[in-house]
Formats: sequence, C-alpha cells, structure tokens
Amino acid sequence: MDLLEKIKAAGIVGAGGAGFPTHVKLSSKAEYLLMNGAECEPLLRVDQQLMYMYTDEVLKGFAACRELVEAKQAVIGIKYKHKAVIERLRDRIKALSFEEFMSVHELKDVYPAGDEQVLVYEITKRVVPELGIPINVGCVVMNTETALNVYNAISDIPVTMTYLTVSGDIAAPCTVKVPVGIRIRELLKQLGIKDPENYGIVNGGPMMGPLLTSLDDSVTKKSKGYILLSKEHYLIRKKSTTKEQAKKKNRGSCEQCRMCTDLCPRYLLGHAIQPHKMIRTQAFDIDDPEGQKIAQLCVQCNLCDLFSCPAGINPMYANNFFREKLLKEGIRYRPTKEVFEARANREFRMVPSKRLIARLGLHDFDKPAPYIEKAFDVKEIKLSLRQHVGAPAISIVSPGDRVSKGQQVAAIKEAALGANVHSSIDGVVSAIDDNYITIRRD
Repeated sequence: MDLLEKIKAAGIVGAGGAGFPTHVKLSSKAEYLLMNGAECEPLLRVDQQLMYMYTDEVLKGFAACRELVEAKQAVIGIKYKHKAVIERLRDRIKALSFEEFMSVHELKDVYPAGDEQVLVYEITKRVVPELGIPINVGCVVMNTETALNVYNAISDIPVTMTYLTVSGDIAAPCTVKVPVGIRIRELLKQLGIKDPENYGIVNGGPMMGPLLTSLDDSVTKKSKGYILLSKEHYLIRKKSTTKEQAKKKNRGSCEQCRMCTDLCPRYLLGHAIQPHKMIRTQAFDIDDPEGQKIAQLCVQCNLCDLFSCPAGINPMYANNFFREKLLKEGIRYRPTKEVFEARANREFRMVPSKRLIARLGLHDFDKPAPYIEKAFDVKEIKLSLRQHVGAPAISIVSPGDRVSKGQQVAAIKEAALGANVHSSIDGVVSAIDDNYITIRRD
C-alpha cells in the first residue's frame, strides 16, 4: 500500500476547515506545498502547540506530502509572533536535512491570515482566481494537524483522535486531545465545566464558528474548539441574529459607507465581491440577477459583520441571501478573467488581530490555553458519517457488532468524494442511521 492509499485508508481530512479529503487533495501535482499554521481565529491554540510538541512528526508528515505532490518547495506559514515555535521549526528543519526544500514563512498577525487564498498570496504573491482553489496557481494547502495525521498514517494509524481548544469565559482554558465522537456535553463536563447549558457556545473560532445548537452533538475530525461565553455577550447576541432581524437592520441602518467591501479580504485580492452592493440590492428590491452573482464569491469570513461595519448591521447576511436565492434559481457567477492582481491598497487595509479581539469583546479571554494530558472516560461515541466534504460515508458494521479502537466502521461510497470513519473506542455498535454510528463501550 503506497502513502496515498494509506492516507485514504486512515480517513484523513483537512483538520482545520471544511474537512476536504486529504487523499484527493494530495493526488494533485503542485509547485508549492503550503502548511497553514496561521491559526488566525482568536482564542484557538491548537496548531501553534502541535508544531512545538510534535515538531519532527509534523515536519516528516509534511515532507512526505511534498513528495506526493512533487512540489519544489514546502513552506510553513506561521504568524511572526510565535517566535519560540518558529525557532524550533527552523532548528529541526536543519537537523532533519530538509533545508533544501522546506522553509518557514513569517506571517503578519492579521485576520484572516489563515484563509487559504490569503495564505497563498502572502507566501507566493499569486492570486487564486475567483471561485478557484490553490491548485489553480500551482499550490496545495494543508493544515498542521493534517500533516501530523499523515505521519501517523505512515505507520497505519487512522484518525480516531483530534486536538481542540476549550476557552472563553471559563476558569481554565486548555487544549486537549479527545476521541472523535465524544459528546460535547461529556467533553465539557470532564473538563470541569458543570453548567454548559448556561453559556452561549461557539463551535469553532469566534469569527466563522456558528453557535452550538445542541450539547448532544459530537466532536468530529475537523472540530478545532469551543468558546464559552455569557449568553448576553456581544458575540453571542450577534450570532443569534435571525434572518428577518438582519434584513430589517440592513434595510434601515446601512450608511452605504462601503467599509464592508473595502476591508473584505477577497475584494482586496482583486475579486469582484462587494457586500455593500448586496445590501443596497436587497434593501431596494433591485431586480438584477446579473449583479447579484457576485454574492457567490463570499467565503463567510464574517469580517464585514463582526468588524468592518460601523453601524453594526449584517452585510454577510445579504451575501448569503442572494447566494441561496441564485442557487435555487440555478444561476451561477462566471469569472470574466483568468488572472487577478491584489488591489494596491491591500497592505493598508488588513485587520490586526488585537483590534479584532477588542472589537469582539474578547480581550479579557485572550489567554494561553496550554495543552494538558487528559484521559477521557468515554462510555459512548456518536460518529458522524458527514465529517468531510462530499458524500456521507457508508456504514460497514451492523448493530450488535463488537468493534475495537481504530477499526474502520464506515467507508467511502465507490467513486464518491469522502473519507473513511474509524471507531475511537472499544465497544459495541448500538445504533446506526443515515447520519451517525453510535458505539457504546463494552
């Protein structure tokens, strides 16, 4: 079994984003392989610690991926402020004799430095075209934890655990390694949080993460953190805005200052997206399907909603409104050119992380979340069959079957985009439906 087959067998997906199957991404050939260690979402602390704790493993996994895509250069993107991590990475790159093809690129401490198209531009000065992906400009981007999982796959170790940060308005923020499938309620309880129902919980980073709707949801391979805040906190109230509320606010309060557009990361890369026009189009019921198409270029970074707008309205909602509308009508945006250039004023309009944290009301919670070794007592796991981009995995076990930790329990549908799923505990399959496999500890 070659490495690409091992990666597929291990069920590896992008550990920091949408969960794109890694075996598919690494089947491409590229000039650059980039590691996204920016971790630009406030309060999340996983990647920076993995790069320090498991430096050799991450670098060896990254080097193996470089060989797969036949890249000339493998570059790690990490914010300049993580000086100890950068020094350690450079020392180990030299010790492992990877200097000829591997390097560290220090990034500005801005949001969203971790957007893969922003990362590509900062490292290579190439602009990914509208609706495109990094391979369109000769790049493949992967996450730090994904590189670690590839290293494990070389030894036939599948993905059964994930690393995540639990932080916010709690006594002891921390980063932990947890079994995939553990219920969020159980995770928080075992970390000493006795009343999680009393919090508003962001599932992921404070910018792009949605509010958690059920504590009975489970951790997936792409889970990166949970941020617990008072239900009255600005961020929780903002994320609780309904579609109808957003529509009314946008119609009644938009000043047409176009700050949402002028600070949009994709607009600054030369893309045609202009959120202020979508607010205007919605507010005045302008019948312009052709002009509405640019809403499909939004990547949901949420900078317009949570930072840029001085009136505190919801520009991203207007983008989403037209995205959904045009999707139902079968209308798609088509780029009018192939080569893009970043706008001349881009470097003066990037948003510093500290200013973003202050605007979000998270200054008091911007603390270290050190990694702790924690043995979780897991009596039951609920494994999602949709932990990745593409089609859901198909169960290959039945209720009553006894399974062991690391055993594959769901497989990719033939010829479909997807990822295998493995049990993270020893136990017995207690239930299976279209979305989950539930396993109880024996």
